[in-house]
Amino acid sequence: MSSLAKQKPKPETKRGGFFSELFQFGLYKPNQGRIVRQVSFFTIALLGLLTAWEIKRSSLVSGLGQGGWLVMIAIAVVLIWLALRVVNYSVFADFLIAVEAEMNKVSWPTRTELWNASQVVMFVIFAMAAFLFLFDAIWTFIFEAIGIRYSDGNSLWAWFSGLFS
Repeated sequence: MSSLAKQKPKPETKRGGFFSELFQFGLYKPNQGRIVRQVSFFTIALLGLLTAWEIKRSSLVSGLGQGGWLVMIAIAVVLIWLALRVVNYSVFADFLIAVEAEMNKVSWPTRTELWNASQVVMFVIFAMAAFLFLFDAIWTFIFEAIGIRYSDGNSLWAWFSGLFS
């Protein structure tokens, strides 16, 4: 029998589900993927705060008077806690750690490269807009000339043809 067959399989690390990790207080790999996890937390927390605000403004809670504020604060606290636990959920945290690792590999352009690329994009957009305007104007003129399209006299070609008549 080979030595590989004699070895016992290693027990896999058991990860709890989301609900079991929801009530933990520790941070999962706190020093890895810190920036991406912080940005994700603040984004999810902001969405939670906006959700709590909209629930407070809704007709369900607006009839509670001052109690609506307490409901809003309670919902906000729960959603912020949920945001903290989501970014520390092992599967999602590993994904965010991998995202930050990949972002560190990106070759970011310099300011001049970015400006030059932006100028090229703006030139192409304006050139395409001018080309499409001319294309549309020529076909409009052709269709009005052969009687397929009729204008009410306010078109560009009606004004242009009025200059030469």
